[in-house]
Amino acid sequence: MRTVTLTKESTKDILENLLKRSPSSYGKYEMAVAQILDKVKQEKDQALFGYTKEFDKADITAENIKVTEEEIKEAYDQVDPSLLAVIRKALVNIRTYHEKQRQNSWFTSSENGTMLGQKVTPLYRVGVYVPGGKAVYPSSVLMNIVPAKVAGVPNIVMCTPPGRDGKVYPTTLVAAREAGADVIYKVGGAQAVAAMAFGTESIPKVDKIVGPGNIFVALAKKAVYGHVSIDSVAGPSEILVLADDTANPHYVAADLLSQAEHDEMASAILITTSTELAKKVQSEIEGYLKVLSRREIIEKSLENFGYILIAEDMDEAIEAANEIASEHLEIVTANAFEVMMKIRNAGAIFIGEYSSEPLGDYFAGPNHVLPTNGTAKFFSALSVDDFIKKSSIVYYSREALKEIHKDIVQFATAEQLTAHANSIAVRFEKEDEGDSL
Repeated sequence: MRTVTLTKESTKDILENLLKRSPSSYGKYEMAVAQILDKVKQEKDQALFGYTKEFDKADITAENIKVTEEEIKEAYDQVDPSLLAVIRKALVNIRTYHEKQRQNSWFTSSENGTMLGQKVTPLYRVGVYVPGGKAVYPSSVLMNIVPAKVAGVPNIVMCTPPGRDGKVYPTTLVAAREAGADVIYKVGGAQAVAAMAFGTESIPKVDKIVGPGNIFVALAKKAVYGHVSIDSVAGPSEILVLADDTANPHYVAADLLSQAEHDEMASAILITTSTELAKKVQSEIEGYLKVLSRREIIEKSLENFGYILIAEDMDEAIEAANEIASEHLEIVTANAFEVMMKIRNAGAIFIGEYSSEPLGDYFAGPNHVLPTNGTAKFFSALSVDDFIKKSSIVYYSREALKEIHKDIVQFATAEQLTAHANSIAVRFEKEDEGDSL
């Protein structure tokens, strides 16, 4: 990892480097994605099955695209019972956390005959994309389905690529059933996003698509936004550890590497006020690399997007952390809760040396689908809010409207929208004519 003295200039350079990882920077893939989307939109199932054969080497048809109850039962037989128990424990935590996010409809009324309110309605059908192949993340299945289920979404459609044998990885199926997916389809990639966005003979059109994926999936989600809603265009994973001289370098190094192992585009950053800690963390990283299984990926990640930043004081360190706006932020300082109160921008905040980032990935309960590439400045973690919509409710009695109708007419007339004004005026035209006599 590069060790850099923290300045406004160095922070700016780092931000520019990190933004190179954004899916928005991968224009060279956009044409290929657009072609896939258009073909599925036009040819529907025919294109879907063709792309699945081409990319996943699986023979998928209308008869076998949907995962059957028999396949799910087979998956349960193949999953270690102890892992299933852990999945169920995590589910309780995730569900309990998200149930606190529920919103209710509300209404207010007044004596003059008005009623205003907000009606909260769950989305009708949501599509959840789950990666396949080498990427098997049952934790992401839980994190994407549970908030939709808690929100009350009645139809949760899941798409995930099959293996060459036409089957879905067992833990993926088990996690989906435990979380509450209503139907699972064996299709992945940009073609799955297209199917959920536009609908095919086999797969219904959804209202929103959520879930992680590779660059083709990310760009496909970006392209179909507007036809459907999406959660976000997610970039590679990232972690920022904010630490002082009280931090344990052995733990800090381990936490940095927990994200660097995701892929070569992942980012791991330490911001510290202690030069001594920086040296020790660097040494610890070198020790870990000798034994970790994904060493090559980690080394590439650290070489491209790994930094140790030395700050003059904690205020400067906090300012830099807010500028970087990391997906995951760990605070390992003597006064961690005080520091936390000064953090404006982070996807998820982990406080203290026993709140390591993987705790959030798997078990604690808060959602691990988080904003990346600095978007934590204006986006939030996936939540129940992502699966509801709000309708305004307006009721006025005749007496209540009469009291203020001339104000509305004047406002509309000032905007030269005479039909707007007329829509109000006609309800009281006879009385207004009488008033003018």
